[in-house]
Amino acid sequence: MLSQTVRRFGSTKRISQPLLAASWGSIDGGILTQSRGFAKKTVSAVADSTESDGSSMDPSTEARAKALDQALKEINNRFGKNSVMKLGANMFGEVQSTPSGALTLDLALGGGYPKGRVIEIYGPESAGKTTLALHALAEVQKQGGNVALIDAEHAFDPVFAKRLGVDIDSLYLCQPDSGEMALEVADQLIRSSAMDMIAVDSVAALVPRAEIEGEIGQLQVGAQARLMSAALRKIAGNASRHNCSIIFLNQLRQKVGVIYGNPEVTSGGQALKYYSSVRMEVRIKERIAGSDGQIGIRVKSKITKNKVAPPYKLAEFDILFGSGISVNGCLLDAAESVGVVIRRGSYYFYGDERLGQGRDKTLETLKTNTTLRDTIDSKTRQALIGTDVNDMYDEDVPVSEEDAEGAERTAV
Repeated sequence: MLSQTVRRFGSTKRISQPLLAASWGSIDGGILTQSRGFAKKTVSAVADSTESDGSSMDPSTEARAKALDQALKEINNRFGKNSVMKLGANMFGEVQSTPSGALTLDLALGGGYPKGRVIEIYGPESAGKTTLALHALAEVQKQGGNVALIDAEHAFDPVFAKRLGVDIDSLYLCQPDSGEMALEVADQLIRSSAMDMIAVDSVAALVPRAEIEGEIGQLQVGAQARLMSAALRKIAGNASRHNCSIIFLNQLRQKVGVIYGNPEVTSGGQALKYYSSVRMEVRIKERIAGSDGQIGIRVKSKITKNKVAPPYKLAEFDILFGSGISVNGCLLDAAESVGVVIRRGSYYFYGDERLGQGRDKTLETLKTNTTLRDTIDSKTRQALIGTDVNDMYDEDVPVSEEDAEGAERTAV
């Protein structure tokens, strides 16, 4: 007579097959298990026996499919629809993006800022971080989306934002009293499913409430890092679920006592580095000088992390004081790199047509002649398909702040 071993509460007893069948019921339909005092049928019926000695084959494909289907129904009934989904039967996984406002930056990002993801933009002071965030908000507004700015630094300038193309009347602005308030506001706006993009300026200004209520100079070890870690555990999932992009602007700090290696580190702990789908470093490459002094900066950015496109791509673009990113400047750089626009000496040519002498005169031509600009834009985008954006630039990255101080480009 067959016998089985049943282990219960750490003790082992041998129970005969008839006794087991009498206490648990018939075992001919499948495998039975006991959990919390009652029996459950957990696996589908085993395939029919083909030999007289009672040996059985592996479960059939049809039986396994029925068992999987039943399990999926129970999971979706318990946790909600599409808790577990089959990708081939659902429109899931295709990452959409929104433009950044600069053609060269869109190429480096793989199409633009991804929707429903966490994005971090960091760099030294006056490198264009806030300008990039405002341009991103303006591009979302052009597509009819809702945007919000959480100004933790309390330094928002509506006049400057309007010059960059932001619709001030439709912008939602929050100037929080503490870091907890800022992150809770961001999470509630995301869960409303009505926001398309939120920008937080900046992580370094998200002061924990305990630090605000305490005295100046009182030691708060890791308070901001714990705050960011706890918030991102909620925000990252909600942003993906409600298809809302959230941009965190971050500052750089210096680690003490570092002799070898890079002493720079971003504020807010390590959590944002892991939860971000895109991390972008921006630095000043050179300063643009005009007849009235400095009129802008040349920014060099590097995509240090990208989960939706190949990382470590480079992008350069001009930021002009008072007007933001030079869209025509990005187009001219890209067109020249792929041969759509040819530079001969100080003159720029499109085919046999001379655009102008010098960069500034050429940009003025593109600004006034919109038909010509659209034609060059279309041909440039077609020529850029399948090309590596890094081929447009030199390999001298990253650009240090000391190098940028001495570099200066004179506008012609």
